[in-house]
Amino acid sequence: MNEAQRIALEEESQLQPKPGYVARAYAAGSPTSGLTAATILRREPRPEDVQIEILYCGVCHSDLHQVRNEWQNVMPTVYPCVPGHEIVGRVTEVGSAVSKFKPGDLAAVGCMVDSDRVCPECQAGLEQFCPNITLTYNFPDKHLGGVTYGGYSDSVVVDQRFVLRVPSNLKLAGAAPLLCAGITTYSPMQHWGVTRGQKVGVVGLGGLGHMGVKFAHALGAHVVVFSTSPSKKEDALRLGADEVVISRDADEMQKHAGSFHFILDAVSANHDISAYIHLLRRDGNITLVGAPEKPLAVSAFGLIMGRRSLSGSPIGGIRETQEMLDFCGQHDITADVEVIPIQRVNEAYERLLKSDVKYRFSIDMASLK
Repeated sequence: MNEAQRIALEEESQLQPKPGYVARAYAAGSPTSGLTAATILRREPRPEDVQIEILYCGVCHSDLHQVRNEWQNVMPTVYPCVPGHEIVGRVTEVGSAVSKFKPGDLAAVGCMVDSDRVCPECQAGLEQFCPNITLTYNFPDKHLGGVTYGGYSDSVVVDQRFVLRVPSNLKLAGAAPLLCAGITTYSPMQHWGVTRGQKVGVVGLGGLGHMGVKFAHALGAHVVVFSTSPSKKEDALRLGADEVVISRDADEMQKHAGSFHFILDAVSANHDISAYIHLLRRDGNITLVGAPEKPLAVSAFGLIMGRRSLSGSPIGGIRETQEMLDFCGQHDITADVEVIPIQRVNEAYERLLKSDVKYRFSIDMASLK
């Protein structure tokens, strides 16, 4: 969304809204206001729509960036902003043409709520790359005008094509972060063919990294966690790691040179990416899912001398996200969460900046009532 689109949306938001219903939410009114109780307009369910009572919503670091307008050069925030794209809940109403869901079903919504459905990306089941994607919040809302509002709310209405089924055996509070942290780490492992017997590294044991460890372990790989903190060793092993390497120890790093099939890099701070490229075997891949603010320095020879590759990956498409949820149901995988009431979300943001959570916050939306 460019500056002209942002201005147009702000102007449009002052117009009389189209028919809908009022929902409770927590919204930010400015980059510095924090999140407070608010009411928002949701559209009435249309023939293809599913209405969901939101039970839990995960807190993603991108929520913080968006609320504080820290991505203003790429995706400027339109206020009021209701964040949240890790949504799980229960279906309360369906439109007349809905065939995939019925009232009472457990359902989930991730980072996107629509796409153009006709482009090559959509036709390939890769809606996350659609040039006309509609994200769950802070994106133009073609139904009501203004922008979309996310999951820090008591309900949401989404087209059935972008609603997912939640396995009934999963704890819902821990299932919510699967809709972003889960699919972000699952998707590149599937793309690069992680399988039983391979050696897989996970760099950084945070919200993304801890999910990467769980998935790699469930896929049957030999999992090595890289961390700068020796205190994380016990937790890494509990989550499914076979080994833990302190990345500041050059001798420990050297022992693993040229041995990894795949490395998932979940670090968002500046770090030496070439040190990890050196650990890849021939044709090995390292995928970035963390997003450091500054460009990383990459040694060309590290890639050339072994036909190694460096790539990045966002979320997955709807089909793959459902596959991930089903995989989690089969292996009883959820995120490790600290459940909070919505009234503590501003405190949670401050703790998130300090990495003071193991490993994701999940908001109990019953607290909104």
